[in-house]
This record gives sequence, C-alpha cells and structure tokens, in this order.
Amino acid sequence: HVNSDNNWSNLPLSGSFVDMLRRSVNLSRSTSSSAPNEAALRLPPLEVLNGLGTLAPPPSQVKPLVIEAGITPAVSLDTPPGLYGTSDGFTALNLIREKEEIAPINSNVSPAVISQTGYSGHESLNFKPWLLLIAGILFFLDCLAMLWFNGLVTSLAGKRKLAPVSALVLIALATVPGLLPHQAVAQTAQESQLDYSAALITRFAFVKTGIRETDRISEAGMLGLTRFVSSRTALEPGLPVGVDIASDELAFYPFLYWPVSADSPIPDEATMARVDAYMKQGGSIVFDTQDQFNTVLNNSSNGSGNSRLREILASLDIPPLEPVPADHVLTKSFYLLDSFPGRYQGGDLWVEQIGTADEADSRPARSGDGVSTILITNNDFAGAWAVDEQDRSLFQTVPPSGEQREYAFRVGVNIVMYTITGNYKADQVHIPALLERLGQ
Repeated sequence: HVNSDNNWSNLPLSGSFVDMLRRSVNLSRSTSSSAPNEAALRLPPLEVLNGLGTLAPPPSQVKPLVIEAGITPAVSLDTPPGLYGTSDGFTALNLIREKEEIAPINSNVSPAVISQTGYSGHESLNFKPWLLLIAGILFFLDCLAMLWFNGLVTSLAGKRKLAPVSALVLIALATVPGLLPHQAVAQTAQESQLDYSAALITRFAFVKTGIRETDRISEAGMLGLTRFVSSRTALEPGLPVGVDIASDELAFYPFLYWPVSADSPIPDEATMARVDAYMKQGGSIVFDTQDQFNTVLNNSSNGSGNSRLREILASLDIPPLEPVPADHVLTKSFYLLDSFPGRYQGGDLWVEQIGTADEADSRPARSGDGVSTILITNNDFAGAWAVDEQDRSLFQTVPPSGEQREYAFRVGVNIVMYTITGNYKADQVHIPALLERLGQ
C-alpha cells in the first residue's frame, strides 16, 4: 500500500499507478451487490452477439445495462446478449438463463397459432422497356408539336409533306429498341474494334517498343505513377495502357512516355506522320534515353540511346529546345522543383524553348501559352516509378536514396499536371506582374 504522493514510493509518479486505480474502479463497478440501498450501476456495452452468434462491436442503438440490487438483468432489444463493462472488468448478459432449455416446436399445436413461411428472395421489376417506350412516345409527340408549330400538320394531306413526316416517324420508332431491325443500328467492323475507354477516363500511356523487358518496365512505371497521382492529387486515373503508335488512336492520351534505347526500332514515315500530327494537335511525348552518363542533346555523345533518339527525331518537326528554365511552369505545376531526377540524377529535362534571354529578363511572366509538345530526359523516369502489385519499387535509384525516388514521383506529378492543365500556373504565379502590365 502506498499513498498518493512519492513520500513512500515512486509508483504514483508512473503511469502504472493510474492504470491500477482505473482497473480497480472498473472491477468494483462490474461486481453486482445485493445491498438493497446501493445505487444502480450502468455498464456500457462492450461486445454483443450478432446474428451469427459471435461477439461483435455493439451498434449505436444499444443502451447501457442497468444493474440494480435484487433485479436480474434481462435481454431486450435495447440490451442484447453480450458483455457489458470495460476491457478491465465486465459482466455477461446471457441469452439463455440458468435452468432454461430450448425445446422443439410442438407439432400438435394448431396451425392457426403457428405459421411457417420461407425466406423471401430479392425480386425487382424491370422498368427499362417501359421507360424507353414512354421516351419514344414523348419524342414522337415532340416531333408532332414541332410540325404543328411550323404549320405542316395542316398540310399532311399533300403528298409532298408525307416524306419528311415518315422520316420523323421512323426516327421516333428507332428510339424504342426492338421495333426496328437490329441491322439498322449495327456498327461497322472498324468502329466496333476501336477502344474508347481512354476517352471516358484519364489513362497514362507508354509507347510499346516490342522489347519485352523495356515494355514491362514502362508499364510498371506508369502503374507506379498512376498510384502516386491518385494518392497525392484529386485526379484518379485509370490503369496505364501501352499503345502501338502505328495503329492505335493517340488523341485520347494527354502524354506518351517513349523509352529509347539502342535496340528501339525506328518507325516508318507513315507512323512518324501520325506522331507528328499528335504533337501538333496538343499531345506531348516524353522521350527517355535512360542513360545518365551522356547528355541527351550533345552531338559529341557516343551514347547509343542518344544516337537512336536523333534518328527517330530526324523525321519530326522539332522546335528549338532548351533545359527547363528556373521559372518554367514545370517547376511549379504542382510541386516546387529545382531539378528533375529519375532513377538517375544529374541529367537535364529538355523542353521547347519559350523565348530569348532578353525577352525573359524584360518580362517577369514567361511568354508562350502552349504546352511543350516534346520533353527529353536521360534520367530513366520509368525505372524510378516502377512498382509491383504490392507497391514495392522494382529498381534502386542511383545513388540509393529514398528522397530521390520521392522527387522522381513529384517530377511525374508535375509532368501530368502540366500536360493536362497547361501552363495556367504561370499566370497564377505572376498575377501581380500581369495586373501591373494591364495598368490595374
């Protein structure tokens, strides 16, 4: 026994002393007393029996169990069977009391007293055909109303007016399925083969090179970027997809990730014409040579990835390029960045040149309102983004650094926001300068 201060022992200074007191109080509350004048105890529900006969957390409508002297608690809708009290001390409220037995139903009881029925299934009425029929009728009436307002109903007896009226009737009937032959609305084979899923939800795409390992890493990288974007932003993209630039529709994707290596095939002129049209119509392509030892646009470089990249870009209408300036939108489209690392660091990220140095110095807001149609790096973005199904990174960064991988994902988020929303953030950041130029 110790007192409440530390004159005898240092136990009151520890948390164990408080736990001991709390448990003693709970144990005392959980013990019913037969004293007639003792106040009633109210024990909160701890666990109750569910429909399967197992203990489960109590629902919100369960009330505390009142224990009074001389009164045996009973099971009710408000106090179902279970444990009442706290984890340190509780009492059990049993469904079956002592000496009670469960007896089978007496078959000799009058059927008027006992009625047997089976479990009812989930039945529903399909209103779709009726709703479509009503919609078709309303559309037909709307067509008649339009004819009435145009004064054509009074001239229905004329043969010249019957043709347009018949056409409108056929159109109205076509809205009700089953009234016209199925072949009348059948799609062509070419239309049925097109995949329009990417038009319904944003999906990140990578260019399939035909090299199994490269395509596997690209797909894993886009998967990792998709999950990171979903967890850090309001955008919830769909699963990534690999595209064949020679046959697939490219307009559905805001940007394409294109890995380039020495073994990458060089597309033919027709394919590169489709790529050039995609870029001129607003699409962006991220070319990644995945080689940190050579500068991407250095003509003296002997990197095999750089050589193959130059061969691919030879047939494209490429604008002048420059490393990402310090005040470029890519540095602030979502995260604030001063570098663009991937699996490797140190390489530059090249984009379209925005303006000359003199123009940039004289104007605080960068010129140019479009998004760069081409981005070139050698830092291996996909290698840094690549994850497996358990979100484990597939490759180590060089040098090994968790912070570098985090920054690589942030680079991916900035590229996504830049290609999807444009460089609107340049105006947002430089609103004071813009208002000053406008004389506000």
